[in-house]
Amino acid sequence: MKLSARLVAVAAVLATAACAPQTSGTSSSDKDEKTGTLRVWLFQEVNNKPKERAVDSVLAAFEKAHEDTEVTVEYIPVETRAQRIKAAFNDPESAPDLIEYGNTDTAGYVKDGGLADISEEFAAWDEAKDTDPTARQSVTVDGKVYGAPYFVGVRALYYRTDVFDELGLDVPRTQAELISTAKEIRAARPGMYGIAVGGAYTYGAMPFIWAHGGELATGKAGSYASAIDSADARKGIEAYTSLFGDDNCPAAKCAGMGGNDTVTAFASGKAAMAIGGDFSHAAVDAGKVKGKYAVVPLPGVESGSIAPAFAGGNNLGVLKSTSHRTLAVDLMKRLASKEAQGELFDGMGFLPTFSDVRQQVAAKEPFVKPFVETLAADTKFVPASPAWAQIDSSLVLPTMFQEIVSGKKDVAAASQDAAKKMNEAFGSAG
Repeated sequence: MKLSARLVAVAAVLATAACAPQTSGTSSSDKDEKTGTLRVWLFQEVNNKPKERAVDSVLAAFEKAHEDTEVTVEYIPVETRAQRIKAAFNDPESAPDLIEYGNTDTAGYVKDGGLADISEEFAAWDEAKDTDPTARQSVTVDGKVYGAPYFVGVRALYYRTDVFDELGLDVPRTQAELISTAKEIRAARPGMYGIAVGGAYTYGAMPFIWAHGGELATGKAGSYASAIDSADARKGIEAYTSLFGDDNCPAAKCAGMGGNDTVTAFASGKAAMAIGGDFSHAAVDAGKVKGKYAVVPLPGVESGSIAPAFAGGNNLGVLKSTSHRTLAVDLMKRLASKEAQGELFDGMGFLPTFSDVRQQVAAKEPFVKPFVETLAADTKFVPASPAWAQIDSSLVLPTMFQEIVSGKKDVAAASQDAAKKMNEAFGSAG
């Protein structure tokens, strides 16, 4: 085992990677070598050392179990993942055997022909039965499995306990109460947002749409149609966009804010509430509000209900072009195992994709409880279509929200235009 060769430093992204040609399909390798070097690409985190330690523990056991086998890991920047992975699909000779990828990218990568169908291996994996349904959905396209869920992330409601106590406020139990409470705080504290919201915060807005019975799209792979302009979806859009204004979060300041901006506003003391992820905990604790906040599930429409949350996170996938399929699948399962996900949580705070392991970590760390409750209540996922990457990168939903909060269009017109753009993307994706 050559420990010195395990970690490959991240090189600068080649200029040509940004203009990599479109993938027309990646051929499966006819080799399945049982020795040699496996190349792995994982995402570089802000503080990567704890992740490296968790990964190295897995690699040590893997290399011990497979003689004459070595693993090299390259931690690649998340921001350039699309170019790097697209280029790898186009050049199998230099491609890795195993990659970490965002769970909304699954359908697009499958269409590109880059990921191997591992349905049989996943079905035979004992631990797979405890994978939560939404995480399983995130690796599934047209009934076939193209990876293993690595970790999951959801959002909940962060609120300032000191502000609520000083103003004599109760924690909101419905979205209507959330909206009225935010405006009450703004009135009492004009220099503070009641709740920080962002016109570019797609995943913070989605729970409002889902809670009102709306959907992003209907159908299934190959035949999706936008539902963002349905009556129920419009109710959710109206609820979310009602939070933009001088009585809560002024559109001039908040229309362009994304998720990180809203969490930063909360952490710095500029907002009494924010919708943040389990992955936001460390950033909030590093801010001015440490020790002065709590987290509860984001409320739904009915009192005591929990709004459906977007189940984000990352997966691990074996490339179709690998010449070490059996080894790559084994390494994937080891990295995504219950034990490894538990270590990843301990090091990075990433929530496990296994329901039983999540309950275990929630018992150890109280801050996890509201996120586990949110996952247990209901979660949603984006349409399993390669069109979603286009819809997301084209900022279709943020544009809709921003047109509404700026007064350029009403909810009906903006949602109708967004639905048209989404349907064009679904149609072009096939």
